[in-house]
Amino acid sequence: MTKVKFAIPKGSLEDATFAILERSWTKVQRKSRTYRVTLDDPDIAVKMLRPQEIPTFVSDGLYDVGITGKDWIGETKSDVEPLLDLEYGKIKLVVAIPDTYRFKSLDEMIASYAKQKRILRISSEYLTTASKFIKQLKSYKKYYGNKDPQIVTPWLRIGTNKSVQIHLSFGATEAKPPDDVDAIMDVTETGTTLEQNQLKIVDTVLQSSAHLIANKNSLRDKTKREKIFDIITVMRGAVEGRKYLHIYLNVEEKNMPKLLSSLPSLKRPTISPLSEKGWYGVNTIVPKSEFHKMIPKLRKIAQGLVVHEPRQILELEEIKRHEEN
Repeated sequence: MTKVKFAIPKGSLEDATFAILERSWTKVQRKSRTYRVTLDDPDIAVKMLRPQEIPTFVSDGLYDVGITGKDWIGETKSDVEPLLDLEYGKIKLVVAIPDTYRFKSLDEMIASYAKQKRILRISSEYLTTASKFIKQLKSYKKYYGNKDPQIVTPWLRIGTNKSVQIHLSFGATEAKPPDDVDAIMDVTETGTTLEQNQLKIVDTVLQSSAHLIANKNSLRDKTKREKIFDIITVMRGAVEGRKYLHIYLNVEEKNMPKLLSSLPSLKRPTISPLSEKGWYGVNTIVPKSEFHKMIPKLRKIAQGLVVHEPRQILELEEIKRHEEN
């Protein structure tokens, strides 16, 4: 069988990615100073890459599947198939300006600079996203029409509107205003770093998290499609497993109706008679978010509560429906 090539991100998403891989497969190995990763499935070949590169490489067919931020899928305009929101690496892409500036939005800032015939400089790693966001602002349309903002890199300048410039940032974007640029478009989790650099958020451009993506041709390949759906199954199971608890408890028969009326579960709890007459064991899965609400009631009507965090919860019926489509 041809191996399915799987690209995973190095950098800020790296630790969380390995955490979910280790919940999804029983064996995950990586040698120090190498970009190769081995899973206990010999039909999957894994390599670490920068998340910015992964959407393009998957789109071009160099890799069959990959993990990257949703922000980079949009930035690179990659024609890939999003398969699963992995629900980690959650960030916001925002516009921030020095907190001494009076502007409440980038739209307002563009209007002011246009009236004064001043060049507005914005720093960002997200050149495509920044240009698209700027062009849809009312003030930009009013003063510059459909002109593209000028994108400035050390090796290239494109875009006819030199009055609004987007400068490629190679990192430490938050350190650039006000000396080098007037505003930035950058990612943040809490906004703390921006505040520490005397910046304030004036616009939220998008929200992003890590996604599992696939090459569209690989999904049409019968053999690869089977393995890709194996990957979806185990990774979805790991995502869902983090949201639930597996509980086992003993309850007296007279308390069973009271317990079942308030017990959330994926389907129906498993109930087994114990060796002591009139007692039963109840085995079920409950949402983590509900567990603390259950404790007061369980204390009064149950015994021997055992709690586990499931490694995975595999919703096989849902995967089958996707495979058939």
